[in-house]
Amino acid sequence: MKKTVVHYSKLIKMSNQMYPLKFDPIYQYRLWGGRRLENLLSKPLPEDEPVGEAWLLSDRKDYANEVSEGALKGTTLTKLMHDFRYEIMGKLGGHFDHFPLLLKFLDCKEVLSVQVHPSDHQKEYIPEGDSGKTEAWVVLETSETSRIYAGLKKGTTKEKLLESIQNNTVSDCLHSFVPKEDDAIFIHSGAVHTLGGTVVFEVQENSDVTFRLYDWDRTDQKTGKPRELQVEEAVACIDFNQVDIGPVNPLITPDLKDTEKLFDNEHFKAWRIKTRSDYMVGFKDEPAILVCIDGKGSMNYNGKDYHIDKGEVILLPAIIGLLNLQPTQEITLLQIAISDKKLH
Repeated sequence: MKKTVVHYSKLIKMSNQMYPLKFDPIYQYRLWGGRRLENLLSKPLPEDEPVGEAWLLSDRKDYANEVSEGALKGTTLTKLMHDFRYEIMGKLGGHFDHFPLLLKFLDCKEVLSVQVHPSDHQKEYIPEGDSGKTEAWVVLETSETSRIYAGLKKGTTKEKLLESIQNNTVSDCLHSFVPKEDDAIFIHSGAVHTLGGTVVFEVQENSDVTFRLYDWDRTDQKTGKPRELQVEEAVACIDFNQVDIGPVNPLITPDLKDTEKLFDNEHFKAWRIKTRSDYMVGFKDEPAILVCIDGKGSMNYNGKDYHIDKGEVILLPAIIGLLNLQPTQEITLLQIAISDKKLH
């Protein structure tokens, strides 16, 4: 994160090139994945392999999403942030070289590894240029095997946890619950967690730093070998005070009809919007991300209609400001903003 703040209005150029930006998803093989992302996304899944993740909005060197429509089609988010950082980020432009959030859909057909992510201040466990990883989930689909593990059980010590790894009884140390559709779960860095039997939307810091504590003694079908564990690093990053984590209680505010706030932390804010009526989306001088969970709708910008359908993601650059969303039928959207709490 850059500390220097530049007056962005002096640097904005060619702003007429900006418009609501839709991106192609990037699919990721995961041994715990399945095929249920076909229900969410129109882009065909790779054949004959489990797909665990669809990266929806990513500004990473290894995987950067490309614009799918319009004059900027084929342009990566990384390139956009280089050429149009202040048009996209607005008043936040002086603080970020790269887009600070990463958005995904996860199909967790089987349970993921038990894992933990470092916090931003644990620099010794974070590659240069990366960050810690705080994340949150919104449950989209469940099954008979759905379970979310979030935080340790009260009273779990480092010694007890290490013993459970040796005895293959790690789940006995983890708090867990059966999720319901629409549940929202906040996983702060340092919280031990995993999930299975569910499809979720995930918003997180732009980081790919994960330490596996335990992987259920399974074998990766592609390599024929167990996946590597990072027990020492994982244990060092655990916050043993993060226990018994359950779904959040959405916050409903009287001045925001058809809206509930799900998350508001030092990295991101997220609201769930469910409406049949016109709705103003976007923010003044900062970017907004729209994720369509169900239904469809459209927005008009500079005389052109921009449509959003189930499974699609649109980035509204800061320079666009607010737009009127017109649902075609009832629409369920997640609207996500970048938090500025750490910038003050």
